Amino acid sequence: MPNQYRFIVLCVLSALSINAFSGESDEIRSTLSDQQSVAVTIYNNNLALVKDQRKVKLNSGLNNLALRDVSAQIRPETALLRSLSNAGSFSTLEQNFDFDLLTPQKLLEKYVGKKVNIVKTNPTTGIETSEQATVLSANNGVVLKIGNRIETGLPGRIVYDDVPANLRDRPTLVTHLDNKIATEQTVELSYLTGGLGWKADYVAELSPKEDSVDLSGWVTLTNTSGTSYNNAKLQLVAGDVNRVQDISLLAKVGRKEFKPIADANKPMAEESLLEYHLYSLDHPTTIAENQTKQVALLSATGVPARKELVLRGADYYYQASYGDLGSKMKVGVFVEFDNKEAAKLGMPLPKGVMRVYKKDRQGNAQFVGEDNIDHTPRNEVVRLKLGESFDVTADKKQTDFKVLPRPAKGNSMFESAYEIVLKNAKKEPVTVTVQEPIPSDWKIMKESHHSQKATSNTALWKVEIPAEGKTTLTYRVQVKY
Repeated sequence: MPNQYRFIVLCVLSALSINAFSGESDEIRSTLSDQQSVAVTIYNNNLALVKDQRKVKLNSGLNNLALRDVSAQIRPETALLRSLSNAGSFSTLEQNFDFDLLTPQKLLEKYVGKKVNIVKTNPTTGIETSEQATVLSANNGVVLKIGNRIETGLPGRIVYDDVPANLRDRPTLVTHLDNKIATEQTVELSYLTGGLGWKADYVAELSPKEDSVDLSGWVTLTNTSGTSYNNAKLQLVAGDVNRVQDISLLAKVGRKEFKPIADANKPMAEESLLEYHLYSLDHPTTIAENQTKQVALLSATGVPARKELVLRGADYYYQASYGDLGSKMKVGVFVEFDNKEAAKLGMPLPKGVMRVYKKDRQGNAQFVGEDNIDHTPRNEVVRLKLGESFDVTADKKQTDFKVLPRPAKGNSMFESAYEIVLKNAKKEPVTVTVQEPIPSDWKIMKESHHSQKATSNTALWKVEIPAEGKTTLTYRVQVKY
C-alpha cells in the first residue's frame, strides 16, 4: 500500500477511535458511592483544596472516566488525577469539566435547530396528539416551527429524544486516560475550588467583677460548591494566602437558604504551616451541599481580663481657636485580655467576630457588645471595643489659645489650654483614660494630673472619678509646626 494511502487510513482509524472514545455510552462513571475518603482543606478567602479518593475499575487502553459529583466551582486547571494503588499505571490525555447542568431551560437551549415532539391534550376528550416541531429559539421564551407555521410559547408538552452528551445532571469531570492494566484501582482526584469558606466566631462572657472572661470559639463553615463532602477529613488554614485573581475561573453559584447545624465537637488541633496556622478536626464530618455548619474551635475559662474607659480627642483644635469642643461626650468601653498560656489561653486565634455577654442580677446572660479581631498569634493582646458608656460622660472646651512669635523662619508656634470635666453617674468610682493626639512638636506646659507620652503624638492621662461625682482635668500645651 502506498504511503499516502496508508496515512489516510491511519487518520480515518484514529478519528473513528476518538469518536468512539468520546461517546458517553463508553464512559466509566464514578459516583459518590465509589468514594473511599475525602479530605477538605478550607482557606479564609473562598478557596478550598479537595482530595477525593475513589475505587474505579479501568479497562486496558483508552478509558473515558467520568467523575461525577465534583465541585461545581472546581478550578479545572488545578485538577490532578493519580493512582494510589497502582502508581504510574495510567496517564491523563485530556480532561473536560462539564458544568452545564440539566434543567428544562438548558435542555431546550441544546435543542435549538433540532426536532422535538409537541404533545397536546384535548381538554374535552383527554386524547393526546403529537406533532413534530423544530426549535428555532429558546431565548426569553421559545419559538417553534410546526409544519408551515411559526408558534411562540409552549402549546403543549415538549418530548425530547435524548439528553445531549454535554448536558449533565451533576457537575462532572471527564478524564481521558491511557491505562496499562485492566484492574480495580484506588485513584485520587485533587483540585482547588471556590464555594467553600469558613470564619471564626467567638463568645466571651464577662465575670460579675469584669476581671475575667470565659471564652469559646466556633468555626462556621459554608458550602455552596454544588456537591457534598461526606465524612470528610476537615482542615482549616488561617492566614492571608496570596492568590492570583482571575474572576472568570470562579463560577458563580446561586445561594440557597442554609440550615445551621451545631456540632458539639472537641476543640480543634492547631499547628504551624509555613507562615500560616492549620487547624484540624479530630474526627470526620459531613459538609452537605448548601449548608452552614458549626464546629468547636476552642474553649477557655477564667481568662484574666481588663476593662478600660477611654475618652479620645482629636488633633485639629491645637492650631486654632475653637472654644467649646463638646458636651456629654461619649466615653468608649474596651475589654482586653492576653492570649498567653499563663492567662489560660495561648492558642493562635483566627480572625473573626467576638461577641461579649454578661449576666444580669437574675443570672441571664445579656449581650453587651461585639468587635472584630484580626489573626492573633500567641502572646499578643486581644482588645475589643464594646460600645460607649451610658453613665460616664465628658464636657470639653478650649479655655485659651494664642499664636506665639515664630522661633525661626517657616515655623509656627501655638499655645492653648483645655478643660475636660469627666462625670460619673455610677455608684462606684471609675478610672477614665484620656487620650489626646497632639500633632507636630509639642510639650505640656502645665497640667492638673500627671500625663504620659504614650507615643510621639499622644498624651495620656489616667483620671479617677469618684462615685456619682466628677473630676476636672486641665492642661496647657505648646505646639511648634
